[in-house]
Amino acid sequence: MTENPDPSPKRAPSQTWLTWANGLTLLRLIAIGPSAWAILSGHWLLAALLFALAALTDLADGPLARRYGQASPIGGLFDHGTDALFVSTTLGALAAAGYINPLLPVLVALAFIQYMFDSKALAGAELRTSILGRNNGIAYFVMVGIPVVREALGLSWPPLGWIAALAWLLVLSTAASMLDRGITLLRQR
Repeated sequence: MTENPDPSPKRAPSQTWLTWANGLTLLRLIAIGPSAWAILSGHWLLAALLFALAALTDLADGPLARRYGQASPIGGLFDHGTDALFVSTTLGALAAAGYINPLLPVLVALAFIQYMFDSKALAGAELRTSILGRNNGIAYFVMVGIPVVREALGLSWPPLGWIAALAWLLVLSTAASMLDRGITLLRQR
């Protein structure tokens, strides 16, 4: 019988849901309702603080999961799904408050659903990203942050027209990303 030189137990990344990374994602998930409420009720400082929490936890959860060997397809789906729900909901609140067009939050939700099924994430496959889709994902957070931070700080810049125009550009880039994913899927078949 040989002795294991490293007595610390090894566990597969997918064996447990109780990871620091998933805990950070869960914080972001919990912040969704209060964030939307804060936007809709004009509590901009609270909305900005919750937005900062969401952005920081999104930046930290992936590197944390990789650092501790806890990255998994289901964890990636949880992270991306939470991101999509957070930005769709907060963009929806911004649309209801008149800051952006209501088409953007709907397209963001549809793009994620397409992304999830196209990537076969429900079957445990890793999510496949595209450059445009990844950049859109970052831009959605930025789109939420601009009016929230603007109002929390009482700024008049950027002008509301610029914010509305940026939202329309994101509608176009989201539609382009969805079209690109669809074409790529058809070519693969």
